Parts: sequence; structure tokens; C-alpha cells
Amino acid sequence: MSSERPAASAGGAEEGDLAKAFQELARGEQTAAALEAQLNSMEAKIEALLAQADKDQQEAERLQAQRASSGDSGAGRISGAEPDGK
Repeated sequence: MSSERPAASAGGAEEGDLAKAFQELARGEQTAAALEAQLNSMEAKIEALLAQADKDQQEAERLQAQRASSGDSGAGRISGAEPDGK
């Protein structure tokens, strides 16, 4: 009978270790889920920024093409210079 006690206590220790491992696994899964949610949020923000940058670039190119097609009336001038040379 005394030989059964160490086996029972070893089994209890194994069960405790197994329970602890499952708890740590559950915490790890919660952490992974939180990180995934944060990454999804960051990805959405990056996509929105890229879309806005693309839109801004297209608008800048459209304005540049519009200025170029409106004539070369300011072709020899330095940008920002006054017409009277000031």
C-alpha cells in the first residue's frame, strides 16, 4: 500500500503540470488573438493610408497634366517668382 502512495502523488503532480500547461496554452491563445486583432487593425490603417496616398498622387498628376495642357505661359519663370522680377 505504501508503494501506491508515491505513484498517486506522482500522478497528482502530473495532473497539476498538465493543468498548468493548459492554462498557459489558453493564455498564449488569448495573447495570440489580441495580437492578431491589433495586426488586423494596423493593416486596415496602412491600407487606408496607401489608398489616400495613391489618390493624392493621382490628383497631383492630374493637376500637373492640367497645368501642362493649359499652355506654357509660365514656362520660363521660376516657381514662386513675381512677374515683375521681385
